Amino acid sequence: MGIYLNPNAEAFKMDKNTDIYVDKSLVLTELNKLLGTRQNFVCMSRARRFGKSMVGNMISAYYSKGCDTKEIFSKMKIGNVPGYLDNMNKFNVIKLDLNGFYSNASVKKRSDFLFEDLNGTIIEEFIEQFPKLIIAENASIQDAIMKVYAKTGEKFVVIIDEYDVLVRESVPENVFDNYLRFLNGLFKNADLRPAIALAYITGILPVVRDKVQSKLNEFTEYSMVDAQQFAGLIGFTHEEVEELCNTHGIDKEECARWYDGYKLSESVGIFNPLSVVNAVRRKEFGSYWTATSSFEALKKYIMMDFEGIRQDIISMISGKSVPVNVMKFENTLDSINSKDNVFTYLIHLGYLTYNRTDKTCYIPNAEVRTEWINSIEDERDYRSIMAIVNASKKLLDDTINGNEDAVAKALDAAHTEVTSNLTYNDEHCFQSAICLAYFYANTRYTLVKELPTGKGYADLALIPFLPNIPAMVIELKHNKSSETALQQIKDKKYDDALKHYRGNLLFVGINYDEKTKKHECKIEKLVL
Repeated sequence: MGIYLNPNAEAFKMDKNTDIYVDKSLVLTELNKLLGTRQNFVCMSRARRFGKSMVGNMISAYYSKGCDTKEIFSKMKIGNVPGYLDNMNKFNVIKLDLNGFYSNASVKKRSDFLFEDLNGTIIEEFIEQFPKLIIAENASIQDAIMKVYAKTGEKFVVIIDEYDVLVRESVPENVFDNYLRFLNGLFKNADLRPAIALAYITGILPVVRDKVQSKLNEFTEYSMVDAQQFAGLIGFTHEEVEELCNTHGIDKEECARWYDGYKLSESVGIFNPLSVVNAVRRKEFGSYWTATSSFEALKKYIMMDFEGIRQDIISMISGKSVPVNVMKFENTLDSINSKDNVFTYLIHLGYLTYNRTDKTCYIPNAEVRTEWINSIEDERDYRSIMAIVNASKKLLDDTINGNEDAVAKALDAAHTEVTSNLTYNDEHCFQSAICLAYFYANTRYTLVKELPTGKGYADLALIPFLPNIPAMVIELKHNKSSETALQQIKDKKYDDALKHYRGNLLFVGINYDEKTKKHECKIEKLVL
């Protein structure tokens, strides 16, 4: 066994020995179905820290002839699948962590000898592991694979983790050209294809539709916008998170509010695995995934001056979905030239999620929404959006403090600045506009529209997930009065829906007068 050729299972064992481990071994059953077919070249793209590398370690440990992992896998979920032993430890595996290799290489090697050095190291391992075959020291990896296959009939599994690191990094042109030649040698040689039982590459981006695509057009993409049968096999499913929460005494509903929301198929959604593990380990909910990188990357793209992007960002922060065309993005940063491209890239990064059914995107959960707020709140260059954020924050504070006149004036301003594309033609538009005005409340509350109360539906309820702030029931009226709205809350006992809540409760009646273009507000406090 070697470092790159037929590696051992130590990385997989380290992963599995962690205190909180979720068994994702059923991904192997899907990969086994692809072995030796025309669909055996797999590009698995997921957001950063979503478990791609851990799955790659597991795949290597399962297929590699450098391992004996029967005992381990027999106790995992795949051990209950008939025929799971048929492919175990039967293949020559080449496993490359391109990000690690590139990061650890010297500056000179990065510029001049990166892939020559990688090729030479792997050839040394071929010569060591196949001493009976004559493999020249200056042979290419593809030549060595062909010789082994021709002489022994043994096939290969090729795993490249973070294949797109050189696409996302600013690398010299000659390094990128060398990389293209490297990919071309491995994956475009028709004579080599029968020798490769499975090629599995991972990255944040799907196959790049530019220079790289011609080298990787044999790959089937499984991504954040179209995960297909792998939707629940990378990342944590609802069932897996519920089991973790029950085992470790964690509030599963709060866990979902913080980390759920990634809709990878029509029927499967996943949680952010890094954040769930940290929350379970620390018994505390917080921003763990977003803390692993600067939000400058997010800020860079959402501040691009494309038509409609600001309004859509405000809508999404308020909890709404917005349309997006994910087919226009060419999976390269050079091609980001429209709002659709920006949002599609942010879906791949994990800052948004995609609903294939209605072709919309939205912010998946509280952790990521906090990052969006941070990204538009802290810099002078973004004063126009900061003003909207701060106005929404002040509107919330004024409501909590019972400042009725300030709330009415703030809603007047919000109707002009934030919701200028929404008219109050019906109750639904009015409700949507108010939700947009209160979008900052999403950082402190769960907003529930049309909350069932037993005697009707409250237009809007704000249920706090932070301590020491009041819950709210908001009733909206059009061309009537705020007193009428407030009285309806009382008459229909809308507070009954919050009878299990203990703390301060605010009744908020809001009316909009179409003739004067003004809002009115009445607020009453109740202690439950």
